[in-house]
Amino acid sequence: MTIIITVDIGGTQMRAAAFQRGSIEPVDMRRTPTMGEGSAFERLCVLVQSIWPEHRSVEKIVVALPGPLNPETGVIYSAPNIPGWDNFPIGTELEKRFGVPVRIGNDANLAALGEWRFGAGQGHHHLLYLTISTGIGGGVISDGRLLLGAQGLAGEVGHITVLPDGPMCGCGQRGHLEALASGPAIVRYVEEQIAAGTPSLLKELGKITARDVSEAAGQGDELSIHALSRAGAFIGDALASLVHLFNPTAVIFGGGVSFSGDFLLKHVKESLNKNLMDQSYLRDLTIAQAALGDNAGLMGALALGLLPDN
Repeated sequence: MTIIITVDIGGTQMRAAAFQRGSIEPVDMRRTPTMGEGSAFERLCVLVQSIWPEHRSVEKIVVALPGPLNPETGVIYSAPNIPGWDNFPIGTELEKRFGVPVRIGNDANLAALGEWRFGAGQGHHHLLYLTISTGIGGGVISDGRLLLGAQGLAGEVGHITVLPDGPMCGCGQRGHLEALASGPAIVRYVEEQIAAGTPSLLKELGKITARDVSEAAGQGDELSIHALSRAGAFIGDALASLVHLFNPTAVIFGGGVSFSGDFLLKHVKESLNKNLMDQSYLRDLTIAQAALGDNAGLMGALALGLLPDN
């Protein structure tokens, strides 16, 4: 049996897994920091080599990457926090190095594909996936196919404008969902309110994280509860537009911020309901937590690797 090697690259670490075709249990899995001695690409090659099987052939390598990219040409246009990867032909370079076909995909798109094939989206042919974390990303499954667009750039749900002239997004535009409801955006709002004199259990912390906000909400901190409900309302606003566009039967939420539970998701649902043009969009609509956790990128890459090449 042949092996498919999948890689999930993040700003902090890159992980690789080797899967035997026909199995969703990896025969090996390894990780390494993304940045360190040598270039990130060389570190990636060392990681892939470390997981290369001795006695079985490798069918292909599939890589989940952050940032915009073209899955057809194998070029990543930009990679947040990875120097030197602007307009980098990572697919071609990996093929040269290892002599096997390479496929690449945006990490959030592939997480959507993984949840659809192996996780909480199984059985659904029309699915939206949103990951709420350091950024906000997503993916769309429409009629059983991952929606990529003309250049593979579709699915950037975090860059829907929900508040014109709102806070600056990391992409350089204002009022995007990511600038209002990601983990750092929630923290920034809490810090601004504390600086303005709003009382909070978080006031004495030196550095606040999104997890701190979620935990404080669980302890009854009114500012934290409000910050999460505010973010949830913005997410629900954007989700209503996505539901109008794609009419899914499942919406799957991933990412650390989504684990804030009803402090966030209750308000997502309320805002979604309020903004829908017709309640028929909710008929048979499932809203669920992602099931694949940290392995979403690796499993999504496997799902891509199992698709026909043409």
